[in-house]
Amino acid sequence: MTATPLLPRNAPFLPEDIDTLNKVVARTTPQQRAWLAGFFAGFEAAQGGGAMQTAAPAAKPRVPLTILYASESGNCETLAGKAKKVAQKHGIDAKVYDMADADMALLAKSKNVVVYAATWGEGDPPSRAADFYQALMGDAAPRLEGVRFAVLALGDTAYTQFCAIGKAIDARLEELGGERVAERVDLDLDYAKQAAEWTESSFAKFAPADAPAGASGTVVHVDFGGAGFQPDDGEPLFTAENPLESEIAALVNLNGTGSTRETWHVEFAFEDPRFTYEPGDAIGLLPENDPALVDELLKAVGLSSDAALLLKLQKSYDVTTLSRSAVENYAKLTGRSDVKALLEGEAYTRFAADRQLIDLFETYPEKLAAEQLVGLLRPLPGRLYSVASSLKAHPGEAHLLVGAVRWTSHGKTRKGVSSTYLGERRKVGSTARIYVKPNRHYRLPADGHTPIIMIGAGTGVAPYRAFVEERVATGAKGKSWLFFGERNFTNDFLYQLEWQDYLASGDLTKIDVAFSRDQPEKIYVQHRLWERRAEVRDWLEEGAHIYVCGDEKGMAKDVDATLVKILAEAAKGDEDAGRAKLKELTKAGRYQRDVY
Repeated sequence: MTATPLLPRNAPFLPEDIDTLNKVVARTTPQQRAWLAGFFAGFEAAQGGGAMQTAAPAAKPRVPLTILYASESGNCETLAGKAKKVAQKHGIDAKVYDMADADMALLAKSKNVVVYAATWGEGDPPSRAADFYQALMGDAAPRLEGVRFAVLALGDTAYTQFCAIGKAIDARLEELGGERVAERVDLDLDYAKQAAEWTESSFAKFAPADAPAGASGTVVHVDFGGAGFQPDDGEPLFTAENPLESEIAALVNLNGTGSTRETWHVEFAFEDPRFTYEPGDAIGLLPENDPALVDELLKAVGLSSDAALLLKLQKSYDVTTLSRSAVENYAKLTGRSDVKALLEGEAYTRFAADRQLIDLFETYPEKLAAEQLVGLLRPLPGRLYSVASSLKAHPGEAHLLVGAVRWTSHGKTRKGVSSTYLGERRKVGSTARIYVKPNRHYRLPADGHTPIIMIGAGTGVAPYRAFVEERVATGAKGKSWLFFGERNFTNDFLYQLEWQDYLASGDLTKIDVAFSRDQPEKIYVQHRLWERRAEVRDWLEEGAHIYVCGDEKGMAKDVDATLVKILAEAAKGDEDAGRAKLKELTKAGRYQRDVY
């Protein structure tokens, strides 16, 4: 590769300017330098810079590219943003769109399209992408002859419908007449390296046919989530691949002794000023497996409790998740026809219901070598928790609210990996690995005078503690209203004293609570919303933003339906009008959800 010529020391510039220019020029591609040459030639002509002008070579046209992303937790959004950098180096003029802001007209007029699509839960599109996805799958979707496309799908092999949305989009784009430029790739939770490789190779196929070798023939390194990635484009320094080892400064069970719950308030302390977050973001935790479960798993496949192997599995591999791919790989490895039969019809769904990987090994026992066992496992993923603190209120700290998960199924006691890692195996003074996962679509209003309505149940109250702390720290004067639900007032009123203090100081304007088991009939937050519906509408008329945090299939779904009814009531009961109004609020950023 030919070195880029640098300005000599006798060039007609100040010495410090020569150094600056050399640094800039050294990073440019041939195409970028050609563009600069054309720019300066045009600049001189416009300035009347002499009769003898030599025409510079015209910059070659850049290939237009539309990058669309469908993202729930932010992974595809991050990939799309980083992909734009790769596109620039390939001579591609890329524009990035959230599917929430795109429509069929944009798709139809795009000559080249790359899609980064996540699947939410059991085969659903991310909530912000739902309208675009439905339009694409609908009968009115436009023909796409002449549109070249490629799709990267993200998913989780723990779910049966792995990467279903990406697969469906890929098939639909072809069905509508589009030309597939690169084969779709379906990626699990450990996607970073493969996503970077796919983006590089796919974008090279979209690059101009006459692009100079430096633009598309060399690998351009863009870190897709690994260590060392600097936050110059808004991405955090500390990621799942580059976590911060942080001390646990507090670990408090907030539930009373008679509670059926176990909810831990966890405070992480750190000195590194580069660990930053905003209210609404998530803090990722890299947990470790229960050593007792790892030992049990080793015995199930005929392995001894080797200390090195046990530690390796404890820290780095997912030893609980039973997935279709795990069953398939186990069947191939062992040659067992009865395991292979689990992949037929509904057999896998019936067997996998509330079972884990150890159930597969114990039900269909085979002796495995250590490397065979490791080959069946996927990396242990991090767990995300809504941050429960404001960095302005607690410098050098990040607080989480974690509900311990335990249950019994098929005669076995089960434990949540991450929640019991904190609740049982960590103590104050010990450390854990944490990172930041930004959530740009769950933010306080920029104007501190804007009213906010916060709706959450159980640990879903976590971000609202951060919201109120942030508003107090910044002196924001907007009204705030909290709807909170749990089982019992006496034992489960999370952060009760803090909320009462905020009410007394006026930093929290109103609070409505729903304790479902304190009376014969179950009362939930959606019931309190309906009771206060007239005032909710008044706050919305004043420009209030509404936030929901919690279980997507339960509380959040019911709250969504109740808000539709509240808005429909103002339109003479027309629920279509209510849904349209809620969608309007969503588009305006005034209805934001953090659901799981």
